[in-house]
Amino acid sequence: MRLFSGIDLPEDVRERLERLLMHFRSAAHLKWVPVYNLHLTLKFIGEWPEENLPRLEAALRSIPKRPAIPLEVRGLGWYPNARNPRVFWVGVDGGEALPALAREIECALEPLGIAKETRPFTAHLTLARIKEPAPLDGLRSAVAKVEPVEFGSFPVDRFHLFRSQPGSAGSIYTKLSEFSLQAE
Repeated sequence: MRLFSGIDLPEDVRERLERLLMHFRSAAHLKWVPVYNLHLTLKFIGEWPEENLPRLEAALRSIPKRPAIPLEVRGLGWYPNARNPRVFWVGVDGGEALPALAREIECALEPLGIAKETRPFTAHLTLARIKEPAPLDGLRSAVAKVEPVEFGSFPVDRFHLFRSQPGSAGSIYTKLSEFSLQAE
């Protein structure tokens, strides 16, 4: 099974993103992520044997409890840079609490043989992937007309373990488990 941990988005944030993407999709022929697949990845786990799923879930349940993390979804950008982008994204700000959660997940999973990420955690939602060089002038122009852009804020009091299955129309994400961040 191909797995990752992440945060799901509330419906109102998805709706705002969908309205914006309706304008952007015609501006550039990219591999756009379907709005129903948008999520904030905390840790990409990769291939994991299904029979060892309980061990993985136990490790994720060990994450220390904390107050809900306030997230703001705002801003647009390019990764690794605007000149030669591979990803078009929307930013996510969760203060210091969000990267701290990502680090704690890394630490909880490392004893299971899941390597820590070498790059710093950068919270974002991938809107489109740019596999081949594509003309982006139309998209850049559309982005310039809507900046600054805000999609909403919401408290995060849980995260999920997702399964990612490749499909002909893109990956299909299925929530396998939910992990509350707050004491029950």
